[in-house]
Amino acid sequence: MTGKTIVNIFVSCLLFLLISIQAGLTRANAEAPEFVAGARTINTVTAKWLFDKGYFFLDVRGLEDFKAGHIPGAFHLPIKSDFIEQNLIAIAKKEQPLIIYCNGINCLGSSVAAKKAVEWGWNNIFYYREGIPAWRQYGYPLRATYP
Repeated sequence: MTGKTIVNIFVSCLLFLLISIQAGLTRANAEAPEFVAGARTINTVTAKWLFDKGYFFLDVRGLEDFKAGHIPGAFHLPIKSDFIEQNLIAIAKKEQPLIIYCNGINCLGSSVAAKKAVEWGWNNIFYYREGIPAWRQYGYPLRATYP
């Protein structure tokens, strides 16, 4: 083997190692935070209790996910496209309780939305971190809008 071949192998191994480390860090950082400042984190049992009381739910997932199954009566406001203060005020007044959810602990959408809502002045935000996967697991009602 020539010196150039050894250097190429070393550089390739080093590059592979760096890419692997970066991929691991990306996965580790993809979990939603447990708490959002100014919002109350709730679990699935509490979310269902609030649902039964008639509280407003806000689904911040994409349209396809929403159509596939959402909490009945939930408003849809995708975090990636339509989540702006004017659209949120059309759904709930700033003092009204609002439960925000997405696709569970591996979805950052609800934490981002809860943080923005608090920054915009909403003072009664419930951050439902467990989201649709837990709701489904508990067997709670879902509404699909696909035929």
